[in-house]
Amino acid sequence: MATERGRSANTLAAYRRDLIGYTSWLTAHAMTVHDVDRAGLDTFVSGRRADGSAASSVARQVAAIRMLHRFLVEEGIRRDDPTADIEGVRVPAGIPHPLSEEEVTALLQAPATNDPVGLRDRALLEFLYATGARISEACGLSLGDFDSEEQLVRLLGKGSKERVVPYGRHAAAALAAWLGPSGRPHMEPLRWARRGDAEAVFLNTRGARLSRQAAWAIVKKYGDRVGIGDKLSPHVLRHSCATHLLDHGADLRIVQELLGHASISTTQVYTKVSQERLFDAYRAAHPRALGR
Repeated sequence: MATERGRSANTLAAYRRDLIGYTSWLTAHAMTVHDVDRAGLDTFVSGRRADGSAASSVARQVAAIRMLHRFLVEEGIRRDDPTADIEGVRVPAGIPHPLSEEEVTALLQAPATNDPVGLRDRALLEFLYATGARISEACGLSLGDFDSEEQLVRLLGKGSKERVVPYGRHAAAALAAWLGPSGRPHMEPLRWARRGDAEAVFLNTRGARLSRQAAWAIVKKYGDRVGIGDKLSPHVLRHSCATHLLDHGADLRIVQELLGHASISTTQVYTKVSQERLFDAYRAAHPRALGR
């Protein structure tokens, strides 16, 4: 997964948890990966479905188990693959729930800009909305990834795939304020704990690279402050960026490139959001839409 497929550390951690859960279940049922059969796998999957686990979680775990057993066969550790004909788990196609443009404006204006923490937080929020970056991509940014003159940034996405994304003047101004004398320099330690921290764009108050969990908490903090915390996450800002681009006439293929989607079908879900908003507006405004 790491060396041949280039999967991220987060993906590896998720698959590791899935396989630990699987092998623990096998042990509890007096089986191992060497002797589990199709009936045992069916029992495991149906048990996961019955315990209320999300379909997406079960689907990912089944994918991890399939790869494990395929690997065992390829390495000659098992002669048969009990997952060869196992039924996949259908994951319902969900529609993202973006913020309105007014909600985004309120969120971006929430951080105070009279101290380094506020400057960092506004820069992070502006950057996430301007680029549609994943939270892990933002936290992984280094100073050398920016071309401030052209207002371009290099992002390292899933599968270690690079893409170059533009950002607008509001994000540029917020980043300049954060990286200027009143911002990031005040959070730099006298001695860097890790070599990579010195190049990190976003720092925590101890002078280390901002973690995904800490960045998530920042987004949630300001969401709560403006009354949208119950529907806000870093990924909702990504959804909002994509939806607002399409609302204002951006080409679907361009949005696909900006978000770093491998397949256009992933991006197409945002066209459904725009259509739903159009239909809602029609139903609310047309005098005969609801039989009034």
